[in-house]
Amino acid sequence: MSELITNAIRYGQPPIQLRLIREAALICEVSDSSSTAPHLRRARTFDEGGRGLLLVAQFAQRWGTRHRAEGKTIWAEIEVPDRRA
Repeated sequence: MSELITNAIRYGQPPIQLRLIREAALICEVSDSSSTAPHLRRARTFDEGGRGLLLVAQFAQRWGTRHRAEGKTIWAEIEVPDRRA
């Protein structure tokens, strides 16, 4: 979640919104008013940035982008263990 929010603050445009949806999995959505699509980068060893979406892709079961009339939404779906088990 923090990687998506940080990217929205750093590269997006206000307003920035966060939405969490708990169903069979936890879905984290971060929206901003920029239409610029995110892309995965491979950061070099000494780069200070460029790992955000790569981390999201490694930890999330699925992730993607939805374009809207007023910007975009980046979402990530993360498996949540069943506490009853």
